[in-house]
Amino acid sequence: MDNRAGEMQVFVEAAQLQSFSAAGRKLKLSPSAVSKLITRIEDRLGTRLLVRSTRALQLTPEGEVYLARAQRIVAEIEETEQIVAGGGRMVPRGILRVSTSVGFGERYILPLAQEFLALYPEVQLDLSLTDGVIDLLEERTDIAIRSGPMRDSSLKARKLFESRSVAIASPGYLEAHGTPRDPDDLANHNCINFNFRRSYEGWPFRAPGTSEVYYQAVSGNMQVNSGAIVRQLCLAGVGIGRIGQFHVQADIDAGTLVPVLEDFNAEDMEVIHAVFLGHEHLAARIRAFVDFMVERTGGTRLTAPAA
Repeated sequence: MDNRAGEMQVFVEAAQLQSFSAAGRKLKLSPSAVSKLITRIEDRLGTRLLVRSTRALQLTPEGEVYLARAQRIVAEIEETEQIVAGGGRMVPRGILRVSTSVGFGERYILPLAQEFLALYPEVQLDLSLTDGVIDLLEERTDIAIRSGPMRDSSLKARKLFESRSVAIASPGYLEAHGTPRDPDDLANHNCINFNFRRSYEGWPFRAPGTSEVYYQAVSGNMQVNSGAIVRQLCLAGVGIGRIGQFHVQADIDAGTLVPVLEDFNAEDMEVIHAVFLGHEHLAARIRAFVDFMVERTGGTRLTAPAA
């Protein structure tokens, strides 16, 4: 590989895998050949791109800039070849790394995964379910499913759907402890809360016939970091939880969970987006997945559960 595009590909693989040996195995080159090609780039640019250590390779600030541009160029070359090989049609292929919350992943992506992969058999889905917010570039992730307002202006987003929040409990819990008739009654109930910092304290409610939202203090013996865990605890009869309705709509329909304090629901909406790094030429596998999810979930607006 004595051309600049080939050198870029070697650099991208070495930087992403953080290893000359791993990059060499993937590209069928010796580790010394990989090292020499990267040194050639550094000599031509007059700057260090990678810091070599006995454990791993680390990018310098200049290396981070070079990697971002090189990834784009290598991807465009690969996509151009795919278009030509596909008779002018872009064929989605390759590893698609998706990160999603546990609740959304269980409720939507896992049931739809087989259908997506059947439509795009040359795509390999690498799916991570986590309720933590990740850095797409640092984690080498193509798409993340996120809820709430978008704060990172460097990311592109497609809205999937929106869902209001709902307070729920199991019939067994309500039979044992009574059904709250007013938010003040929550003082006598075990409320399952989140253990991460929120912009407000307590649960939002709205008095019937008014538009003013107020926050009711709640307490209990369980705090968790996931709506999916709140759902499981409510199903087990541990207490009352308040989460996005999309987590529990099927349970409400089945009668295994019951909405409470609906007359006081604040009707606050949680918007779910598919977010990805913005490029002029979006990889076909990313576009295919986002379009697929929008088609399957787009326009959904979960409102008051059926009585």
